[in-house]
Amino acid sequence: MKNLGDTDLKRLHRHWRRRTAGRLALLLDSVQTPFNVGAIVRMAAAERVEHLYVAGASAAPDHPRSRKTSLGTERSVPWTGYETADAAVAAVRDAGLFLLGIELADGAVPLHEVALPADVCLVLGHEDRGLSARTLEACDAVAFVPQLGRGGSLNVASAAAIAMYEVRRREWSSTPADEAPASS
Repeated sequence: MKNLGDTDLKRLHRHWRRRTAGRLALLLDSVQTPFNVGAIVRMAAAERVEHLYVAGASAAPDHPRSRKTSLGTERSVPWTGYETADAAVAAVRDAGLFLLGIELADGAVPLHEVALPADVCLVLGHEDRGLSARTLEACDAVAFVPQLGRGGSLNVASAAAIAMYEVRRREWSSTPADEAPASS
């Protein structure tokens, strides 16, 4: 076994892009720590997030500390800043995306059990307080990441990474490799 070279790596990524037709976006509701935003942006670039909606008191992806963590990937994830989460939610609705809140809340279901359409916007909240009440209410569904250990919650960037991967994994699991949709 050996590490993949540039050509093989491009071939591998192209294979997975061909198996991915669903749209994925993120809405950050006052995610204030630039390092968390940078880590989220880096994963968003890896999982082909089509748009990042940055709302409220969230750090911007182009903040120097966000850029330090995202390692330049902020240039490949389109984003828009909104003064309020309500404005960002309206933009997500206009884009025709299903709003899936990732939050430990009453009525939330395990992430792997929530029914999802093809086009999803994951909604993530403040590092300590989570999603605002208004944003939580605006979500079409709310899910959580099951945890087995003693920790009460996950870092927001870790939760975002798990949720992005789960959305993509489901699509890949439902699309046989030989029946992958055409990709550009």
